[in-house]
Amino acid sequence: MAERKKSTFQRLQDGRLNRKQRKELAQRLAKDDPGLEIVHRDAAGIDIGNASHFVAVPADRDAEPVREFGAWTGALLQMAEWLKKCEIRTVVMQSTGVYWIAAHDVLEQAGFEVWLVNARGTKNLPGRKSDVQECQWLRKLHTYGRLRNSFRPPEQIRAVRTVWRLRDRIVSDAGRTVQQMQKALTKMNVHLANAINDVSGVTGLRIIRAIVSGQRDPRQLAKLRDLRVRASEEEIVCSLEGHWQSDVLFELEQALETFDFHQKQLAACDAQLQRYMAALPDREGVPAAEPVAEPKEPAGKRRKAKSKRKAKNYPSFDLAVELQRKTGVDLTTIDGINVLTAQTIFAELGADLSAFPSEAHFCSWLTLSPKRDVSGGKVIKHVSSPMQNRVALALRMAAQSLFNSNSYLGAKSRQLRARLGGLKAIKAMARYLACLVYRLLTKGQAWVDRGAAHFEEQRKCRDMAALKRRAAAMGLRLVPNA
Repeated sequence: MAERKKSTFQRLQDGRLNRKQRKELAQRLAKDDPGLEIVHRDAAGIDIGNASHFVAVPADRDAEPVREFGAWTGALLQMAEWLKKCEIRTVVMQSTGVYWIAAHDVLEQAGFEVWLVNARGTKNLPGRKSDVQECQWLRKLHTYGRLRNSFRPPEQIRAVRTVWRLRDRIVSDAGRTVQQMQKALTKMNVHLANAINDVSGVTGLRIIRAIVSGQRDPRQLAKLRDLRVRASEEEIVCSLEGHWQSDVLFELEQALETFDFHQKQLAACDAQLQRYMAALPDREGVPAAEPVAEPKEPAGKRRKAKSKRKAKNYPSFDLAVELQRKTGVDLTTIDGINVLTAQTIFAELGADLSAFPSEAHFCSWLTLSPKRDVSGGKVIKHVSSPMQNRVALALRMAAQSLFNSNSYLGAKSRQLRARLGGLKAIKAMARYLACLVYRLLTKGQAWVDRGAAHFEEQRKCRDMAALKRRAAAMGLRLVPNA
């Protein structure tokens, strides 16, 4: 017999507390003896700061159970020695800025089990806020198992993540420099951007370099046009008749030098990223499901093939091949996820998602799951939590690109937008993409896009089944037209 579907109240109650229960638990924890089961007996709490850290151990371990240690390396080593002397096994700290990283690494190398927790899960009672009280509160919560450890990828993946995030910042800085060059040209009434699509392309950079070198003749500048540019030479000549100003030319020269510097930084980042990726172990692909033949598209409609052109800021090496070798699957088979999005997922998480027991846990970590506020067993409102997750942001961008896609995922995104609205549909579609990524990385299931027509056929079947159930509930029967 199939398991009965749980109600909304039952699903929300599984593993969660309502307002009254949370308040009662907070009041019990505020007491010296809450009467709860001790989960981590040898626990210590650390309140992380910029200049110093406050550390709390159980009162029976030392005559001075709360001590302050400096943030420099020598003081961190002294803190580790003191914790060993107090027979501490597990340590908990909040993810405060980047100040926790050094303490986390020192304690982890010293053999402690270090828990990194989100500050949202360690809120104290009103009127109790000081460094000493905060570290004691962290230790108490961890002692009774009221905290959840945060996900942190392995050290090798963290190296890839650092370089990829740095590269992303350099790309953003280079983009702002291109805007500065275009602004400088416009101030001199040189409308080069109206003749060519990208002033940072081959033709644009040739012309800008020639202008900085002293060339002012529009016809000589127009001869630098690349053959692939659609604009004619005469159109470029008209766009290059400007009012040359020495101060703005100096501004253009400085912007060009900054742009060249960013390009050198990007080349160095690509070389370092390639070395880090090559050092990672290859992952054998999990045996995937048997491929399913895609249905034929209706007459007159053709699927748009994926563009094989590399993106503007694509790394200098073959990132797609490297990613497939390190993950064991090809994430780009999912419509909407390109190589750069797949690299963002890999750099932030790695290929091993065993830290997340299920798709629901993974989506919750990405802040893509619905967050409901429950009172009296009823959902009173949906709370939108702030999102600062880079993987979630990349998946949202991928979901937004699906609205005009003639694919199964494109049809699903359009159906969600019609039912939920734009912003909610993007979040719901991003969650669906996250589930597909989780399945590929954990089970190796191949994603086969069956096309928009297949989704529409499934939707019609679901709608027909729903109509039949409603008719049967009212004692009626649907009769198809002859």
